[in-house]
Amino acid sequence: AVRTPLSRRRIVEAAFTVLDRQGLDGLSMRQVAAELGVTVSALYAHVSSKDDLLELMYTRLFDGFEMPEPDPERWQEQVRDYARAGRRRLLSHRDMARISMAHVPFTAELLPHVEALLAVFRTAGLPDRIAAEAGDLISTYIDGFVLEEGMWQDRAAQHGGDDASPARPDWREMADEMQNYFASLPAQDFPHLRALAGLMVTDSSDERFDIGLEIILRGLASYLPEGPGDANADAGRTPDAI
Repeated sequence: AVRTPLSRRRIVEAAFTVLDRQGLDGLSMRQVAAELGVTVSALYAHVSSKDDLLELMYTRLFDGFEMPEPDPERWQEQVRDYARAGRRRLLSHRDMARISMAHVPFTAELLPHVEALLAVFRTAGLPDRIAAEAGDLISTYIDGFVLEEGMWQDRAAQHGGDDASPARPDWREMADEMQNYFASLPAQDFPHLRALAGLMVTDSSDERFDIGLEIILRGLASYLPEGPGDANADAGRTPDAI
C-alpha cells in the first residue's frame, strides 16, 4: 500500500485523536508519532515542538470561521454568536480550553479574528478603553466556563456517567446532591444559599452560559453614550429571551 505523505494537517488530526482519548496530560509527540505509525523525528520535519503543535491545533479550530461585518444595531447579537461559536469550538475536543488559555491568539492566522471582534466593539460606540478590554474579557469567560465544563465532564465520567458528553455533562446526580446540601443548611446562617439553591445548580450548561454572557453584555452596554437610537435598548433583553 502507498503510504500517505506526512503533513502538518495529518499530524494535527492525529494529535486531536490522541487528545480526545488521553487528554492534554497524555498528549506527547511520541504518542502522536505512534498514532501515525512514524518515528518522532519524522514529526519534527513538520512541527518544531509540542508547543508548536498545540498552537496549530488551536488555530485549526478557527478553520472556516468568519466574523460578520460590524453592525452597530446588532452588536450584542454578534458578540453572542461569537461567544457561542467559541464555546462550541472548545467543546469540540477534550481539554481545548486548557490549550486555549495557554496560547495568546496573536498569531498571524488568528489576528484577523481579534481585529474583527475589536471592530464590533468600536463600531458599536464603546469607549476605546472598554473596547480594548472587552475582547479579553469575553475570551476569558469562554475559556473559564468550558474549563469548568470539562472538569465536571471528567468527574461525571468517573462516576460512571457513560452517556455524558463534552457539550452537556451528565452531572444531574451530583447537582441534586449539591442542591440538597444547600437546602439542608441552617436557615439562620445561610438564608441566601438556601433560597437560591435550585438556581445556583442547574443541569443546563447552555442556560448558565447564556445568562453569564448576558450579564457581561449588559455591563458593556452601560458604557455606550446615550443618544438618539440608543444602542442600550438591546440591553433590556431578559435572559429568558436569549
